[in-house]
Amino acid sequence: MTQIIRGVTKGPRFRKGHVVREEDIPVLLSMGKESLFVWEKTPGMLHEDEAAERLRGICQSENMLASEPKEGKIELTAEIDGILSVDTELLEAVNSVDELMIATRHTDTPVHKGDKLAGMRVIPLVIEEAKLKQAEEICGNRKILEILPYKLKKAAVIATGNEVAKGLIKDTFTPVIEEKLALYGIETLWRCTPGDDRRAITEAIDRFKREGAELIVCTGGMSVDPDDRTPGAIKDTGAEIVTYGAPVLPGAMFLLGYLDGGTPAVGLPGCAMYARTTIFDIMLPRLACGLRIARQDIKKLGHGGLCLNCPVCHFPNCAFGKG
Repeated sequence: MTQIIRGVTKGPRFRKGHVVREEDIPVLLSMGKESLFVWEKTPGMLHEDEAAERLRGICQSENMLASEPKEGKIELTAEIDGILSVDTELLEAVNSVDELMIATRHTDTPVHKGDKLAGMRVIPLVIEEAKLKQAEEICGNRKILEILPYKLKKAAVIATGNEVAKGLIKDTFTPVIEEKLALYGIETLWRCTPGDDRRAITEAIDRFKREGAELIVCTGGMSVDPDDRTPGAIKDTGAEIVTYGAPVLPGAMFLLGYLDGGTPAVGLPGCAMYARTTIFDIMLPRLACGLRIARQDIKKLGHGGLCLNCPVCHFPNCAFGKG
């Protein structure tokens, strides 16, 4: 039985198995409980705790920790850092079964060890077992939730621009990218400043790939000006270009391609240097997990693709990048 004292507490005051004593009566009355009811389990019916366990079974996969049932609810938390992947079609199908509910974080959200992932319960105190069987049949051998661990470890950063190559300005782009990469366990092992020479940029990409770079990031030179050579240089490698342009602000001039063998190469516009959160922050965790990103994955970002530049940034715990 849940006791709520506004501004003080909300939680179980009496748990399952508690033997009611005379001194409990004033507390029960203060909770609005003037009657006690006896329930005897019958075949085909499940207690809310048992039902929550069945829901946990269709949600939980490896690298997740489940709580004990509390007030009929079970929560899942992450045991590792990674990307939370939610099968949204399965989730919607199970939630369409009357009296069942599962609430999750957004799919493709970066999570850290200890982060809450999902909560599940049934609505009534007791429920027909047939409804849980229906949910289990919907899922089959699939799980609703999965945590994808970060896989990529080695990156190269190519800072374009003649002003950088000639030493007219300091390269302030590379340190920003290195810091973001490090958040996902990726070390920047290769760096170069080839200026705006299209062939030199292409040669640097090819060289770093041969030397073992698992992700290649080209910074700058991404606009439509004639002297911005980065998109053409990436294309000259023979890369499969997934997209040049994205419905995201900041980050509209983003480019993603895959080199021979599947190594991702990205072109980042200047906003990734000065804006706190951009399309790179949306895509980097997915790339770090080794996910193959399709053109349609980029196009779907338009819904939720506008960063509000909040005075205090809470990304990824905000709407940016979530359709």
